[in-house]
Amino acid sequence: MSDKIATRQAYGEALIELVEKNDKVVVLDADLANATQTAKVAKAHPEKFYNCGIAEANMMAIGAGLSTMGLVPFCSTFAMFAAGRAYEQIRNSIAYPHFNVKICATHAGVSVGEDGGSHQCIEDLALMRVIPGMTVICPADANEARAATMAIAEFDGPVYMRLARLATPVFEGEMVKPFEIGKANVLREGSDVAIFACGLMVNEALLAAQALADDGIDAAVINVHTIKPIDAACITRYAQQCGKVVTVEEHSVIGGLGDTVAEVLMGKVNCKFLKIGVNDQFGQSGKAADVLREYGLTADQIAARIRKL
Repeated sequence: MSDKIATRQAYGEALIELVEKNDKVVVLDADLANATQTAKVAKAHPEKFYNCGIAEANMMAIGAGLSTMGLVPFCSTFAMFAAGRAYEQIRNSIAYPHFNVKICATHAGVSVGEDGGSHQCIEDLALMRVIPGMTVICPADANEARAATMAIAEFDGPVYMRLARLATPVFEGEMVKPFEIGKANVLREGSDVAIFACGLMVNEALLAAQALADDGIDAAVINVHTIKPIDAACITRYAQQCGKVVTVEEHSVIGGLGDTVAEVLMGKVNCKFLKIGVNDQFGQSGKAADVLREYGLTADQIAARIRKL
């Protein structure tokens, strides 16, 4: 692992590259450009940037309108305001007509830390994946966030991409896999248990797998960066291979990655199944590392629960 970089930072840097090579891309923000990192575009290419003010629903509608002109709008704000406050506009003004708008939401999950439960969006993956025709992506690290940003610009249709506030390790070497929408990446082979993770939890899952290896437990780790469309073939293969399945997400255990994987396997693969995530409760204020531990989302806690399985 190399230096720690937040996925939101990689997103902001990728946007500069995007607007310079693709004259159709425009960037919208709802008065949080420094936090979402779109301020990088505002500074380098102000003609490509629109600050819509503290009016997230209006920003989504503006994005919808721009898309009808052949532009590719990237609408950025916190996950709580994108998936929460602007839900109806995303559903009816973007997804219903299947407009080509990219909703890139930062500060997702409990790792937002000190901002507390009101801002720690743990429902966004569930809310977005239930919308017909919506593609849902959750990059694991800065490299993947950059690759995903580039990929969704070329992809036709509405996309929700979940990004984090917290700086986390950047994968190197063999861990850097090609990014393809809808294709999960196997980061570690294993035969005893298959761990499916997304976002910041991919690194924790890898660390947990290393700890389990010391106990003679051979864990496969699969990075499910695309929640929808889910890579059903990969999930089925590793569930059959291992017989035990664990999902890990910095999101509610209701409606997110765990339920998506369960839907794939239901009635098809006979396996033990464990969902690790936030259990039907809101987040709370604290340092990111402390909050992650409070909700059982650290590598040692994940490994301990898998040992019990």
